[in-house]
Amino acid sequence: MAETGASPHAAPSPVARAEHFVWLTARVLEQRRFAYHFLGGTGGTGAGPSADAVETALAAYDTADGGYGYALEPNLRGPVSQPLHAGHALRVLDSIRRCGGQRVERVCRYLTSVSTSDGALPGIHPSQRGYPSAPFVPVVDDPPSELLATGPVVGLLHRNEVWHAWLFRATDFCWAAVESLEKSHPYEIQAAVAFLDGAPDRPRAEAAADRLGRIAREQHLVALEPERLDAYPVAPGYAPGEHHFAHDYAKAPESLARAWFTDEEMARSLDHLEQDQQEDGGWPIFPHGSTSSTHEGTSKRQWAPSIALEARPMVTIEALRTLRAYGRSIT
Repeated sequence: MAETGASPHAAPSPVARAEHFVWLTARVLEQRRFAYHFLGGTGGTGAGPSADAVETALAAYDTADGGYGYALEPNLRGPVSQPLHAGHALRVLDSIRRCGGQRVERVCRYLTSVSTSDGALPGIHPSQRGYPSAPFVPVVDDPPSELLATGPVVGLLHRNEVWHAWLFRATDFCWAAVESLEKSHPYEIQAAVAFLDGAPDRPRAEAAADRLGRIAREQHLVALEPERLDAYPVAPGYAPGEHHFAHDYAKAPESLARAWFTDEEMARSLDHLEQDQQEDGGWPIFPHGSTSSTHEGTSKRQWAPSIALEARPMVTIEALRTLRAYGRSIT
């Protein structure tokens, strides 16, 4: 794990600190993802994973109906497939440039099978009933379509130039949902951005993103001054300390949400993200500087012992990917 050419007295880099945390705590999937993204495919041992190895680890979560289950998304436990698991799997495949082919065809068939009457995805399919799930994602018999579940999947598939009949009505649903948003909340805005970043009608996407940026700022859905978090209200229904920052919306410079923020605002956000790496090398589920983030707010989201153990390596990988996308030094 030692960095070649590094001074023996130099402080460990963010990646080196995170590597120790990942080997100590993460599932096999996140271990292989970390090595793929940050260790040059060597895993620190000379025999680490390629994209094939990441895909093999992801396949352990396959279900017979073409979806994914087995707590791939930690807040949903049990063997049944769910739209949120499928969305997570597609993001993993996208990150290793494997979002296509027969595997994605199978996922699209699964998405078709669980879609609502308007062709979009519910947040939680009723098949989850009887298995453990987070108390803030209730299981209902006839769930509505949700932009939170549908938008990121549709945007990602479009960005990867996937063609499937499921996309037609799902895309129409996303456009209608995004363009009708008035009062919103951070996760919904994030889902809308994920859709717009991949939507094929770029002029329409840019216009919609511009309007969403105004909503996010006017409704104080983004904490622009991380050092003054008490000045930013937490959205209704969110846990105490569950703030969102500029980098949560614009995860890479090419995102349409990047235009919402000045260079100074984005720099403050990235500084805050850098500073949030904890002593154990991982990033917290909530930003460490958030009010009550390590107490009441976090405990409401960490509803079972496994949640933080499984979720923090995921958050750590995404934090490092965002910092690197903006040119911050992580090695």
